[in-house]
Amino acid sequence: MKQRLAKLGVAAAIAMTMLSGTAGYAAAQGVDIYVGPGHHGPQVQFGNPPPDYRRPPPGYYDRPRGCDPRDAMDAARDYGLRRPRVVDVTPRRVIVDGFGRRGPDTLVFANVRGCPLLGR
Repeated sequence: MKQRLAKLGVAAAIAMTMLSGTAGYAAAQGVDIYVGPGHHGPQVQFGNPPPDYRRPPPGYYDRPRGCDPRDAMDAARDYGLRRPRVVDVTPRRVIVDGFGRRGPDTLVFANVRGCPLLGR
């Protein structure tokens, strides 16, 4: 009886080892095996089609082409200006006032995309 249980245990160990080896290969190949109730095949989505990534989203071209005042304030913070505020916006430049290391300071950005710094 003991020999029979021992052989059965060894056979079960070998079977578990084989199953774990094949499960790794199946997972590597992207194979999903479902056993039991609850799985009804691949899920099909109905409704809106997937977005067309070749076209820009609606409203993409409605954005301002120049330097947005919020972008200018963020750039001024990056240059070390504390409490920046936009003072003036013209077609060519955006002027931002704030406080630098030595007191009040002014930065002038070009009114183009990316807000490049023109001067202090």
